[in-house]
Amino acid sequence: MSALKRFGVSVPDDLLRRFDAAIAHKGYKNRSEAFRDLIRKYLVERDIDKNALMVGVLNLVYDHHVPNLSDRLNDIQHEHYASILSSTHIHLDHHNCLEVIILKGRYKEIRQLSDQLIGTRGVKHGNLSFTSTGKNLSGV
Repeated sequence: MSALKRFGVSVPDDLLRRFDAAIAHKGYKNRSEAFRDLIRKYLVERDIDKNALMVGVLNLVYDHHVPNLSDRLNDIQHEHYASILSSTHIHLDHHNCLEVIILKGRYKEIRQLSDQLIGTRGVKHGNLSFTSTGKNLSGV
């Protein structure tokens, strides 16, 4: 881990109060930890490019009663098995399922696969979030 540096930040009182309340709610012990996380998040988002190796978490909510939907989703996933690290299927109620799929690969490939799954007829909602593989976050 690299040496810590101290620096000052000028922030309006009301903004700082809101920030302190938000980080306290999340359980941060101090502002420094919260700032470090914000910086890491910014760097991960900034470094996303179409050739970057990324990890993504895709969640899908769908009605499993839609004819052939489960088979279509499985077929798409089998076509892209090399990008899928893991998946979990959860029954939310009698009709609705949540599927969480963890993906690893190039940003562009993961985005295309996720768009294909989210766009499958019968999927009610889908969301993809990206993070870094962590390789470029050492010492941050």
